[in-house]
Amino acid sequence: MQHLPTTNAANRLDRLPISKFHKTTLVAVAFAYFFEFADINTFAITAPVVREQWGADVNHIAYVTSLSFVGMFIGSIVAGGLADRLGRKRTLTLTTLWFALWSFACVFAWDIWSLGVFRVLTSAGLSAMTVVAVVYISELYPRAKRGKFQAYAIVIGICGTPATNLIASMVVPISDWSWRLVYLWGSLGVLFLLFMRKLEESPLWLESRGRHGETEAVLARIEASVTAEHGRLPAAEAPQPQGPATKSGLGLLRDKKFLFPTILLSVLWITQTIGFFGYSSWAPTLLAAEGVSVEDSIFYVALTTVGAPLGSFLAAMVTDRFERKWCLVIFALIIAASGLMYGLTFTPVLIVVFGFLVNLFERGYTALAYAYSPELYDTKGRSLGTSISYGLGRLSNAVGPLTIAGIYNGIGYQAVFIFIAGTWTLGAVVLALFGPATRRQRLAMEAAAKEQQEAISATS
Repeated sequence: MQHLPTTNAANRLDRLPISKFHKTTLVAVAFAYFFEFADINTFAITAPVVREQWGADVNHIAYVTSLSFVGMFIGSIVAGGLADRLGRKRTLTLTTLWFALWSFACVFAWDIWSLGVFRVLTSAGLSAMTVVAVVYISELYPRAKRGKFQAYAIVIGICGTPATNLIASMVVPISDWSWRLVYLWGSLGVLFLLFMRKLEESPLWLESRGRHGETEAVLARIEASVTAEHGRLPAAEAPQPQGPATKSGLGLLRDKKFLFPTILLSVLWITQTIGFFGYSSWAPTLLAAEGVSVEDSIFYVALTTVGAPLGSFLAAMVTDRFERKWCLVIFALIIAASGLMYGLTFTPVLIVVFGFLVNLFERGYTALAYAYSPELYDTKGRSLGTSISYGLGRLSNAVGPLTIAGIYNGIGYQAVFIFIAGTWTLGAVVLALFGPATRRQRLAMEAAAKEQQEAISATS
C-alpha cells in the first residue's frame, strides 16, 4: 500500500540555505572526528615504548593491531543497528563516549594483554562513531551541499593526527610512564557532551520511524533558526509517493535494492582499507628494511602526511561540483600510480613527492566516499548498509598486513607496492563499471531551490 510522508522531511531540509545550525553541527561532528583521528594512531605511537617496558615482541603488536580491526568491524555493525533503533544523535553520542572511556582505560593498562583488550574496545568505538557521523551529516545537510560538508568535517578532524604526533613527541620522552598521557589525550573526545544541547536528531530518521510529531517539532526549530538568519524560505517540493514500507534491520538483506549498493560499497571500502593501511603502515618499515635509516624513513613519511588535510580540502572543492563516482575513480587511479612510483624509487625527493600525492588523494578519496556511500540507500537502509560495507573494509585489514608481509618475504619490496596499486585499481574499475551516478538528482534539487528563492526575492 502506498502512502505519502506527512512531514516531507527530505525536501524541507534540501531547500534550506547553509546557516548557523549547519555550521554548529559541522563543528560538533568535526570535534568527534578530531579525537577519532587523534585516538586511532595512539597504539602505533606508543608500541615501541610498550615493547621495551613489558618485553612484548613484534607478534604481540601484530595481534593487537589485527584484532583492533576486528573490533572496528564489530563496532560498525553494532552502531548501524543502534543508529536505526536509538537514533543518529543518541548513537553518535554513545559511540563517542565509548571510545573515550576505553581510551581512558588504556591509561591504566598493566600489561600488553590488558592494553590490547582496551585497544580493541576503543577501536570498536572509533569505527562505530565514524559510521554514525557519516550518516548523520548525510541526513541533516541539503543534498546539493552535503558532500562539501562531509569533506570539511574531515579537513578539521584529520588535524587530530598531527596534533597527537606532536603531543606524543613531547610527552613520551618525559618518563617511563608518560606514554600513558597519549591515551589520556585520546579520551578527551568525552567533551563532545558539550555539544549535545546544540544538536538535533535526524528528521529523516524520526520520519522513518513514524514519529511525525517529533519530526515536525525538529523541522520547525531548524526552519525557525534558518529563517531568522536568512529570511523567508522557499517552499519545499511536494513529496513523492513511496512504495510499500520496508522494514529496517537485517530483513533488508533480502532486498536486491539494498544488497547491490552494499556489495559495491564493500568492494570500495575493502580496497580503500587494504590500499591505504597497506601503504601507511608498511612504508616506514619497508624503507628501513631496504637500507634507508629509521630516522630518515620516519622523517620522509612524516613529510608526506602534510598532504592529508590538503586532500580533504581538495575533496570539498570537487565533491558537489562533479560526479562523485568519477571523482572516486580518478582519485583511486592517481593513488595507484603514485604508490607504484613510490615503490620504484629510493631517491629522497621522489619518495616525499609520491608519498605526498598518495596521502593527498587518499584522504580526498575517503572524504568523497563518506559522502557517496550514504547516498546509495534510503533512510531505512542507510545506517545498516553504511555500517556493513565500512565494517567489512575494516575487517579486511585483519588479514591485509599478513598478506603484505607474505608478499614482501616471498617476492620482494617492489611487489608490495604493485599489490597495493593493483588493489586501488581494482576498486576504481569496479566503481567505474557498476557505481551509480548521484549528481543529476543533486543538481535538480539545487536548481529547484534556487528557482524558488529567486521567486521569493522577486515578490519581496
